[in-house]
Amino acid sequence: MSRIIFDIETVGVDFETLDETQQAYFLRYAETDEDVEKVKNELGLYPLTGEIVAIGLLNPDSLRGAVYFQAPDELVPAFEEDGIRYETGSEKEILIKFWDAIKSYDQFVTFNGRGFDCPFIMIRSAIHKLKPTRELMPNRYNGAHIDLLDQLTFYGATRRRFSLDMWCRAFGIKSPKEEGISGADVKRLFKERRYRDIARYCARDLFATRELLLYWEEYLKFSSRQ
Repeated sequence: MSRIIFDIETVGVDFETLDETQQAYFLRYAETDEDVEKVKNELGLYPLTGEIVAIGLLNPDSLRGAVYFQAPDELVPAFEEDGIRYETGSEKEILIKFWDAIKSYDQFVTFNGRGFDCPFIMIRSAIHKLKPTRELMPNRYNGAHIDLLDQLTFYGATRRRFSLDMWCRAFGIKSPKEEGISGADVKRLFKERRYRDIARYCARDLFATRELLLYWEEYLKFSSRQ
């Protein structure tokens, strides 16, 4: 069975670019300055107020993959590092590349893909009038999409949903956050035009997810045929 891991990095629009109705909608429960700042910092979590600035894919078996990323107003030739090919484009262009790359795989692997990456990709694609080449949200129990957060929480049976960083540290896997960048830094890095840093961070997420997949398969995945 051919399988592919994917992950995205997103940024939100500047709050001031929203109209008054939109601003009021997001601030309706904000009571303190901290609440307001939190709202502004979380706009990248929603496909209606955010966009994809990097989207990565990794074949966990061949260790080959790609990261497609935005680098506005900057000419960045395609390059390759550690089996990952890096290519730039607009959000629409990198989504087109994603849908073309993913269509030939039998199984998708993500961390919280069902809760975040997949809906975000599909809504942003619809905004650009791009039709998906594959169903990213199939029946969660049929094995076509392995969301490792689903698996590690036993489909929500446990109360706490820990981050990829926390799971990696618990299992002795090198965390993508160990080099000083987290998802919370992506918007700042994007404004600073550090596009390659974002792309490489996305790639680290892919490799960490691969290691988590292998760990889950070795120690937690149960097969009735065993």
